[in-house]
Amino acid sequence: SSSEGFGVAERIVLLTFISAVILMAILGNLLVMVAVCRDRQLRKIKTNYFIVSLAFADLLVSVLVMPFGAIELVQDNWIYGEMFCLVRTSLDVLLTTASILHLCCISLDRYYAICCQPLVYRNKMTPLRIAVMLGGCWVIPTFISFLPIMQGWNSIGIIDLIQQRQFNKASNSTYCIFMVNKPYAITCSVVAFYIPFLLMVLAYYRIYVTARDHARQIRVLQRAGAPTDGRQHPPDQHSTHRMKTETKAAKTLCIIMGCFCLCWAPFFVTNIVDPFINYTVPGKLWTAFLWLGYINSGLNPFLYAFLNKSFRRAFLIILCCGDERYRRPSILGQTVPCSTTTINGSTHVLR
Repeated sequence: SSSEGFGVAERIVLLTFISAVILMAILGNLLVMVAVCRDRQLRKIKTNYFIVSLAFADLLVSVLVMPFGAIELVQDNWIYGEMFCLVRTSLDVLLTTASILHLCCISLDRYYAICCQPLVYRNKMTPLRIAVMLGGCWVIPTFISFLPIMQGWNSIGIIDLIQQRQFNKASNSTYCIFMVNKPYAITCSVVAFYIPFLLMVLAYYRIYVTARDHARQIRVLQRAGAPTDGRQHPPDQHSTHRMKTETKAAKTLCIIMGCFCLCWAPFFVTNIVDPFINYTVPGKLWTAFLWLGYINSGLNPFLYAFLNKSFRRAFLIILCCGDERYRRPSILGQTVPCSTTTINGSTHVLR
């Protein structure tokens, strides 16, 4: 019933906007996956395994979840039956939660890469541990999606209210209603958002502080005219590049957290509040908050890949059919050291 009352003009605007969101999410996430599959250098970086899995989760959201939500929203009717409504709702919870958990794993990976010594990072992020983390991103959401939804645990105590809202006698319309009781609302929100959000805040705060401190130390050493690297790199070239990179990384992390909070916080705050105020949140507001969360699946490729210099180069090669102008420069060229930046010996940092 979230779209009840929408006029023809409003539905046209909605359809145009939603189509743009879905198209952006599909193309952006596909491009990320193709780039990593084709670029050997991107496959060598551990963080990119999380980014590819994130892109796959977001791609499934844009293909399996968004279109059906858009059809119901525009048509003001659910025509696919009760069972498919449960399946679609379960997929919605599963895939959006998986997407959020991937964002959390990326933040933890970058925390160990930037804030810890290289040996600590190698010990923490072994191939086995990465596989376990990726598996957890897909397995954990099943315990708050298909399992409880198919068993009807989310509707215990509110079945009459759900049945009342599933059918509108005035318009003779049926809706795919997903309402949750208080225990499920709290459990689902804590697992899918609040715990990952807390971990991301702590990790990115430590990354931001570390990057800021590194930039300050390099700046002090430059003013004193001392070498910033105990080996052979000249301070006026390598350290300047490193300082700029770390400063940009810190600013980028603020953008990432800001977009994540803007997209998902309204929905999960409302998800907990609504059962405690007798389900009085307007349907249109629910729809707006839900699609704001979906937009995050379209933004993730831009935030986690398009802001990365190596990914941008790979995208240009793909889009320009392998144009040699966008190939990596030769190691014999007169450029900034090819290792980009190293923070505590690691190159896993946003460019």
